[in-house]
Amino acid sequence: MPRLEEAWIDDSEQIAARDSRGTLRALATAGAQVRESMALAHEAGIDQVAYGERPRSVLVSALGGSAVVADILQALAEQGSPVPVTVRRNVPVPAWVGPLDLVVAVSLSGAADGPVAVAAEAARRGASLLTVGAQDSVLADISRQARGVHVDVGRGRTSSRTSLWSLLTPVLMAGDRLGLVDVPDEALAVAADRLNEWAEACRPSSESFVNPAKSMALSVAESVPVVLGDGPLTGVAALRAVSMLARTARIPATWGELPDTASQVVSLFDGPFTAGGGAGVTQAKDIFADPFLDGPEQPALGVVMLRDAQPGEVADALTDSLLETARDAGATVIEHRSAPGPAIARLAEHVAVTDFAATYVALGLGIDPAVSPHLADYLERVRAKGL
Repeated sequence: MPRLEEAWIDDSEQIAARDSRGTLRALATAGAQVRESMALAHEAGIDQVAYGERPRSVLVSALGGSAVVADILQALAEQGSPVPVTVRRNVPVPAWVGPLDLVVAVSLSGAADGPVAVAAEAARRGASLLTVGAQDSVLADISRQARGVHVDVGRGRTSSRTSLWSLLTPVLMAGDRLGLVDVPDEALAVAADRLNEWAEACRPSSESFVNPAKSMALSVAESVPVVLGDGPLTGVAALRAVSMLARTARIPATWGELPDTASQVVSLFDGPFTAGGGAGVTQAKDIFADPFLDGPEQPALGVVMLRDAQPGEVADALTDSLLETARDAGATVIEHRSAPGPAIARLAEHVAVTDFAATYVALGLGIDPAVSPHLADYLERVRAKGL
């Protein structure tokens, strides 16, 4: 079973030695990213997206660490958007996309094959374009040639995982101006403040017993994690969390959104990672077990429950019932409920705490959160085969 060394995440020298590319520092700039991106979007003419007119539909293309941008826009637009918002990771572009539609393509480098191909095909068909990425890039050139709006991501953005808010902010601003989502500039400013508050709470110098991200990391690292949201907003935060656990901490995890996945998750409580051990009989933990003589302890199922400040009475009751069942089954339960505020600020809080937690998991396991030798090897093999 993985064992997180608490001393490693409370020691600034240990953190500096493993965090070779400053992942924690980059995550701490999230609030600044929002404010910088708002300024860059205004300079780029964000108010003129789709020529200021509501499109017939919106299609969003984003891949890898940027993919959550599309998921967040779709989740926020789900309740009130008067036009459909769909996600397309790569070509082919749906046949119905044409001059009446808006295509949003997001890529930090501006060179990701999927968004670039989608943007090029959309431009060929005469669709309106909004692109977000590096200023001097293929994606930016396509947008300019098609008379679209391109928003630069700013300087010092080297990883899409730690540059989420540089990529997301212009997309939400455009969505607000077109009436797809309710995310005015004032709400984004609240989200920026919330991100700054959580960067302070989760800072490396804050010890584990008072740092919410380190506390979450300690529980997650020694469990088989299932990250859940209690609704659409927290559901997309849960999806982001499992992506960060995989890409940053190298921990496999699954996610779900209540109420749809309640029965699926509860079924896990009868499996091998709870106190029953799959036998249907609760077994007490042996406090006298010696990990050297008896073998490593079986990891417990870890339920990470992301709760919204405004879930509704029924959703709250359902979540409480699931967590009571989880505790009775012997699962480890980790809860985080956001503070009240605009939807984007509540989402930002969940993203911040889980982003930091995933990074602390990596550091506590002795892993550099920004360097994956196997990923580098895989990409080299792909390039060698001309793919």
